[in-house]
Amino acid sequence: MSLLDTLQLTHPIVQAPMAGATTPELALTVSDFGGLGSLGGGTTAPEVLHDHINRLKSLTDRPFMINLMVLSEHDSTTLDSEIPAWLSEYYQQHNIDMALPERPAHNFHEQLQVLYDNPVPVASFTFGIISAEHVQRLQSLGTHVIGTANHPLEAKAWADIGADAVCVQGVEAGGHRGGWLPQSANDPMGLLTLIGQTRACTDIPLIAAGGIMTGHAIKAVQTAGAELAQIGTAFLTTDKCGINDIYKQALLDASTGKRSSETRLTCLFSGKQARGLLNDYLHDFAQFEGAQELPPYPQLNAMTKALRAHAKKNLDVEHQSLWAGQGVALVRQEKTIELLERLVKEV
Repeated sequence: MSLLDTLQLTHPIVQAPMAGATTPELALTVSDFGGLGSLGGGTTAPEVLHDHINRLKSLTDRPFMINLMVLSEHDSTTLDSEIPAWLSEYYQQHNIDMALPERPAHNFHEQLQVLYDNPVPVASFTFGIISAEHVQRLQSLGTHVIGTANHPLEAKAWADIGADAVCVQGVEAGGHRGGWLPQSANDPMGLLTLIGQTRACTDIPLIAAGGIMTGHAIKAVQTAGAELAQIGTAFLTTDKCGINDIYKQALLDASTGKRSSETRLTCLFSGKQARGLLNDYLHDFAQFEGAQELPPYPQLNAMTKALRAHAKKNLDVEHQSLWAGQGVALVRQEKTIELLERLVKEV
């Protein structure tokens, strides 16, 4: 049975679960259209995640996906790194009050418990891998399980524990990279290479992600060996997306030549590799990108939270994390449904 049939989809389109950008309205629009709408729940408190799931269930009978970030108890509770001197100096220069949170991230196991208590059609995971027991428990509740991989070895690991599919995320993709093995960060693979090498080591169904902006690109990744295409950046400038207006405008400006469409893989915002539009923050602090002492995710992410909030409040696009993939020059200002109709027409 094809993944399209397994997930009960009409179209081979998965809307990427971009934490902080996805909204229930966006997921609903995509799911009701016949694709797989999703919510990025990794940065969402368990009780809010529960409410979002209830809302989606009450408004659609179509499948949808919830994505969580796999973090250890130590990762989500520990803030033992020193704040980088360059970041501390920035806060002082701009009179920004930087109050660190009690913990750098939500508890993953509490979020996972929500999916046990309130089962969803599809659950996907990023930043790490869960256990075979977790996979089996979710599947016993009727949930299809999808892993995320930046390297063939990560995809094989998901296959080995019984996942239903793997989203292979090429280096072109915007936002955070989902892999966890050193190989995926040391030698990032382009999407077509990643699909080909993954196909050589496992026959698990694949969802392709990274730089997919058109129906023609969907056909290309299907020809390469993926069954579905996961699309993120193209949805960011549509009406149902939840990003702020100046972030959205920066993406649109990158598509019209008003600003550079150059993107960069960076750890400077969060401590984990993520791709976004080049702006003053990434330019000014580029010398610290490879610093051995850069705090890891999610600690640096917690440390830059006040900086990003201050930038958003002051309409400062140059100090926000403008996550976007390498296909950003092709974004359009349009309704979500218009994007979906265009993609299907092109496939």
